Amino acid sequence: MSRSFVRVWLIRWMYFITLAHLGSGVLLAWFANSSWLEGYHQSVLWRFNDLSIQAHQLHTWWLSLFGATLQNIGIFMGILTYLASIHRSAFIWLWMVIGLILWAPQDMLISLQIDLWQHVWVDAFVLLIMLPPLIILWWIDRSPGIPRNT
Repeated sequence: MSRSFVRVWLIRWMYFITLAHLGSGVLLAWFANSSWLEGYHQSVLWRFNDLSIQAHQLHTWWLSLFGATLQNIGIFMGILTYLASIHRSAFIWLWMVIGLILWAPQDMLISLQIDLWQHVWVDAFVLLIMLPPLIILWWIDRSPGIPRNT
């Protein structure tokens, strides 16, 4: 496979991941109190030994707020992917990698403080589907040999 072919497909993958973040954010922001998330709410609240209605409402509010934040992350990820794509910017791909490397360990450690392995597994999955493509895109765009399409 040529580097150009790989690059095109990895960029499409990053756009898919961007849309997944945006869509997940919309779902969480608007449907955080849905019954299909009840098990998740209970698993988090159980870690704090507080299954009260007030705790559930607070967790629902935080989850909705996180959904709005996830939408914003999706938008930023989309524009960064677009700019890195059209400008063949290894610099942008690298900063996306750095952002993930900075975020994931912190998020995992915070989750492990309350023994919430669901978050650790989600974070590990996100790293698995995002880091390799971003590193490959960084490597391809830092290397000479593929003409720029500007």
